[in-house]
Amino acid sequence: MTQDSERPSVAVSRRKMILATGAAGVASLAGCLGGDEGTGSADDSGTAPLTADGSSTVYPITSRGGSLWNGNAPASDEEYWGPSQYGIETDKAMADYWAGLYGFEAKGSGDPPFKVSVGLSHSGVGLTKVKNGQVDIGDASAPVEAELEDVDYDKFVNHVVGVDAQPIVVSKEVYDAGVTKLTAEQVREIYRGTITDWSEIDRYSGPEKEIQAVGRSEGSGTDTAFKANMLGDVNATMDGIDIRKGQNQQVAGIIRNSNNAIAYMALAFVDDTVQAIELEFEGRTYTPGENLADKSYPLSRDLHCYTHEGTSRKEAAFLRMVIHDFGQGNFVETAGYATLTDDRQQNQLDKLSDE
Repeated sequence: MTQDSERPSVAVSRRKMILATGAAGVASLAGCLGGDEGTGSADDSGTAPLTADGSSTVYPITSRGGSLWNGNAPASDEEYWGPSQYGIETDKAMADYWAGLYGFEAKGSGDPPFKVSVGLSHSGVGLTKVKNGQVDIGDASAPVEAELEDVDYDKFVNHVVGVDAQPIVVSKEVYDAGVTKLTAEQVREIYRGTITDWSEIDRYSGPEKEIQAVGRSEGSGTDTAFKANMLGDVNATMDGIDIRKGQNQQVAGIIRNSNNAIAYMALAFVDDTVQAIELEFEGRTYTPGENLADKSYPLSRDLHCYTHEGTSRKEAAFLRMVIHDFGQGNFVETAGYATLTDDRQQNQLDKLSDE
């Protein structure tokens, strides 16, 4: 992994440069960085917080990243920072180091050069907010092209921060009655409304029990990815859905408190009370904890942090921390997601520098 021993420079949009310096000053900005116009920050001086909002799937990554950033642990704190563990030579506190790579000065009070505030909604909301300049970063668990229509996609900058493999989950009672595995076709028929009772599943050994099919809110990246990958069309109808919820946390709650439910949800929210099952797809069995991160798994998808009209210094500082080995281990892996491969990681880091 590349060490961050030198200050990277970030390419920003011409529009940001103009508004940061005035049109007459654009030519003098070679090698310099622009402001944060077009994002939730009033400027790029470090006085305004960096803001993010969107996908509940990506939220565990950016939220933990923001919490640790705001805590700004000293270099001696090996539990929360300890830069030497990651091949980084510095005696700076955590946020001071990452922000310093982009020219931000440490405050000297223990506070980070700027704060980070992360909201929780879903992908469509986050992408709309970043487009409208309400936040700096739009968290999304599906590509912007699948979430928004009639927008200029070229203005969005896609920063992939991790990989999620959505498992199929069922209530504990259903799992205990033998439904530890479903075929992709069975899942499709449940969500299309063709299979409506668990007794119609050959593995099920319990009494007749109506299926409660739980879906994510339309517009969420998890819902979009499920329809695209399982049903073959982002606009597919799912007549079998009984209830939709906007956040993974809410879906997990229904699974825990029901005795007949099935859902698709982010891997990070699976625990001992939410039973993930195997999925047979095109002759291969995909098992939670083993091979869900394989590219051939139909519900594997990238996790995104989008910026709009370029990437500012403030955005780049935070995103570099998340994409670096430090963030991959502390924010992505600990959330239960797959980290980026070396090649993909380097590709994403290269986006944060114009060198």
